Amino acid sequence: MLRNLTLKGITPYLLGFFIALGGALLAKFLNAPLPWLIGPLLITAVTSMMGVPSQSHNIFRKLGQWVIGTSLGLYFTPHTVTTIINFWPYLVLGCLFALLLSMFNAFCLKYWGHVDFKTAWFAGAVGGASEMSNLAEHYHARVDSVASSHSVRVLLVVVTLPFIYKMLGVHGDIASPASLSYHFNIWGLLQLIAITSVGIFLFSKFHIPNAWVLGSLGASLLLTSNEIHLTHLSPMIQSTGQLFIGWSLGSKYGPDFFKKAPRYLTVSALTTVAALVVSAIFAYILSLLANIQFSTMMLGVSPGGIAEMTITAKVLMLGVPIVAAFHVTRMVFILIVAQPMYKLLAKWFE
Repeated sequence: MLRNLTLKGITPYLLGFFIALGGALLAKFLNAPLPWLIGPLLITAVTSMMGVPSQSHNIFRKLGQWVIGTSLGLYFTPHTVTTIINFWPYLVLGCLFALLLSMFNAFCLKYWGHVDFKTAWFAGAVGGASEMSNLAEHYHARVDSVASSHSVRVLLVVVTLPFIYKMLGVHGDIASPASLSYHFNIWGLLQLIAITSVGIFLFSKFHIPNAWVLGSLGASLLLTSNEIHLTHLSPMIQSTGQLFIGWSLGSKYGPDFFKKAPRYLTVSALTTVAALVVSAIFAYILSLLANIQFSTMMLGVSPGGIAEMTITAKVLMLGVPIVAAFHVTRMVFILIVAQPMYKLLAKWFE
C-alpha cells in the first residue's frame, strides 16, 4: 500500500518532467529561441490548461534558481564589478522607471480591469511575483488576481522578447562569463555548492526575497570578483536549470486559468504589451546616454523576471552583468517602496 501511495505521489512530477523535457527537445529541434526555457514553459502551460495531471515541485524551481544565480555570479569579474559601480546613475534611473511603470500598470488594471486599487497595485508592481503576492495577502487584496496578472506578464515577456530578438538576428559576442577559458571541475563544483548554500541560508534567514537566486549569486559573485575560480557550470547543468524554471512557470496555469475574470486577464495582457513598448523607448534613450547596446538595455529594463531575462542575456551572449544589475536593484527597490507607495496612493485612489 505504501509503495503504491509513493508511486502515485511521484507520478505527476515524473509526468511533468518528461513533458517539460519533451518540450525542450521539440523547441531545440525547431530551432526556437531559448529552447530549454521556452519549450518546457509553453508545453507545460498548454498541457496544464488541458487538464493533464502533471506537477512541478517547488524544489525544482529552487534548483533552477540556484543554477541561474550561481552562473550569474561567475560573470562578475573585478573589471565587471568596477564597470557596474560606475554605472550607478543609470541603475537609479532604471529603478525610477520601474516605479512609474508599476503605477501605469496599476491604473490600467484598476480602471479597465475593474479591480480594487490594492489588488491593482500589487498586481501591477514590477517586482517579484511571489513577494507581491505575499504583500497582497497582507493587505487583504485578491491574491489570485495578483498572481494571475504576474503570470500573464512573465509569460508574454519571456515568449515575446526572445522571438523578436531571434527574428531580428540580435546576438552578442560575450562568449565566456570570465576572462579564463572554460573549465569544469567536480571538486570545484562541490565547493561551489557548499559556499552558495551558505549564501542561500543567510539570505533566507534574514528574509531577503528570491534567496535562491540572490543568495547563490552573491556568494559566487564574491568568489569571482576576488578572482577565485572554482569551476564553471557545465552546459548540461545550465540547460537543466533553464528547464526547471520553464517547467515551474508553465505549471502555474490550470484548466480554469483563462476562465477566471477574462476581462481582467485581457487587460493584464494588453497592459504588458504597452509596458513593453514603453520599456523599449526608455531602453533606447538609456542606451544612448550610457553607450550600452540597446538589446542589452531592453532586457535590463523590461518587465520580465530576473531569471528569465538573464537567461535570455546569457544564451544570446549579451551584457549579462548589466541585465542582472538592473533587475536586482529594481527588485530590491520595488520591494522597499511597494508598501509606502501603496499607502500614499491609496488615500486618493482606493
